[in-house]
Amino acid sequence: MDIQIRQETRADMETIENVIAEAFQKEEVSDQTEHELVKRIRQSEAYIPELALSAFLNGTIAGHIMLSRIDIEQTDQTRIPSLALAPVSVLPELQGRGIGSALIHDALQRAASAGYPSVIVLGHPDYYPRFGFQPASGFGVRAPFDVPDEALMAMELEPGTLQSGTIRYPAAFQL
Repeated sequence: MDIQIRQETRADMETIENVIAEAFQKEEVSDQTEHELVKRIRQSEAYIPELALSAFLNGTIAGHIMLSRIDIEQTDQTRIPSLALAPVSVLPELQGRGIGSALIHDALQRAASAGYPSVIVLGHPDYYPRFGFQPASGFGVRAPFDVPDEALMAMELEPGTLQSGTIRYPAAFQL
């Protein structure tokens, strides 16, 4: 299988939103609005075009991933920059073929090369640890809302950069 990954383009955006909507259509822990989240992030300061990637299989968009800017706010109001991985999507009929893994590996490598210090994900605790994610609570990082401890995970791209605090998501993440 020949998976090609590249930065999303304006011409891809409608197809990407359809891929995201299809990918989450039957997910029990989803409100099926992830495609709307991506659209809002693209129109915000949180958007990092270089970290919004599409996966192509035989020339067709099969998946997508986005990393966007967030902060971790410490008790003294200091804000530490980080990234949110949200969402990663693969067409349902192509899931389980390594497309999502390829997107995650590529996005994390690009983020690290660009000097971003860490990534936070709210996701399946059985899936993300294989990429190096660990419970965010181990770093003292917490969400600004109730979430199961095992579902909120973090990864340092630069060792020693995560410090305890509360994640501050940009307005684009709010409904």
